[in-house]
Amino acid sequence: MSTDTDRRTAFITGLRDLAAFLEANPELPAPKASTLVTYFPDHATDAEMCAEIDRIAALCGTGIDADFLPYGHYVTTLSFGPVRYEATAILADARARHDALMSYHGCVTPDTNQTTAA
Repeated sequence: MSTDTDRRTAFITGLRDLAAFLEANPELPAPKASTLVTYFPDHATDAEMCAEIDRIAALCGTGIDADFLPYGHYVTTLSFGPVRYEATAILADARARHDALMSYHGCVTPDTNQTTAA
């Protein structure tokens, strides 16, 4: 049975192994875009998930990113050059909006008959 400590250790080992592999193989390209590592707390009440993100923000010495609040995402980030650690709680209203949108999935089929304008 895997524990949180086992998963954490495996994740850190994987990151180190990737960095060592890239360093040992300079002919391999590195990503052009930034790399995001995201932690999502377990689903709970909005208050409990926000408290978890607040706890992580305090450990990181970061604040809550207000840009994401209108979308129902409670986020803190810490950047290491082009690599960013992010902890995100997706709040109940945002999950409900997403579920409503996805309820239409497969119900609408685009017209695939294309005509060329003359």
